[in-house]
Amino acid sequence: MRLLIVEDNRKLSDWISMLLRRSNYVIDCVYDGEDADYALKSQEYSLVILDLALPRLSGTEVLSRLRTRGSTTPVLILTADDTVTRRVTVLDGGADDYLAKPFDIEELEARIRARLRRRHEQLSPIAQCGSLRLDRNSGQFFLGDNDLILTPREHAVLESLILRAGATVSKTALMENVFGFDDSANVASIEIYVHRVRKKLEGSDVGIVTFRGLGYALRKDHVH
Repeated sequence: MRLLIVEDNRKLSDWISMLLRRSNYVIDCVYDGEDADYALKSQEYSLVILDLALPRLSGTEVLSRLRTRGSTTPVLILTADDTVTRRVTVLDGGADDYLAKPFDIEELEARIRARLRRRHEQLSPIAQCGSLRLDRNSGQFFLGDNDLILTPREHAVLESLILRAGATVSKTALMENVFGFDDSANVASIEIYVHRVRKKLEGSDVGIVTFRGLGYALRKDHVH
C-alpha cells in the first residue's frame, strides 16, 4: 500500500517514513501544501498523513481540495494544534482521524491500520490465489499453512499482483506501487523483484506469468 506523508519537518518526515517502510508500506514524502495537492491529483494513495501548518498551502486547504474532487482517500491529521476547535474543524472538513504531536509511533501505526481496515470493510479481508493468501488487515502473506517472508518491495510486488490475480499488471503499474517517487528505479529493478518473488513461490500451486511487452499476472496452477 502506498501512503503519502505531508510534513514540512523533514527530520520528522524521514523518521516516520523509515519506520513505516519497515511495515511494508510504500511511502512518498512532500514538504509543502502545493506539492501535496499536486501529488494527490496525480497519484492514488491508500492513506494520507497530513500536517496542517504547511508552507505555500495549508493542510486544511489541501484537505478541502481533495474532498472537493470527490476523493474518499483516508486522511489522518498529524499536528501540534490539539485544540478542540481545531479537531472539530478538520474532522468536519473531511479528515478521518486526528493525532496530536508529540505522538507514539505505535499509536500512529495502529490508527493507520484501523483506517485501512475500515476502507476495506466492503471487501473480503482475505485476498487469495490458490494456496497463497494475503490478510488485508495484518498485511501478512501466507503460502499454505506457513508465513511467506518477503522484503518490503517483494511484498509490494506480490500485493499488487494478488489484488488483481489472473489479470495482467503492467511494469509501469508495478513501479508505481513498489517505488516512491524519490526512489531510484527502472524496469530492470521490477524484473529483479519479480524474479525474487517467483523463486519464493516455487513448489506451490501459484506462479507469476510473464507477458512480454505487457507485464505480469499471478496465476493458480501455473507450472514453474
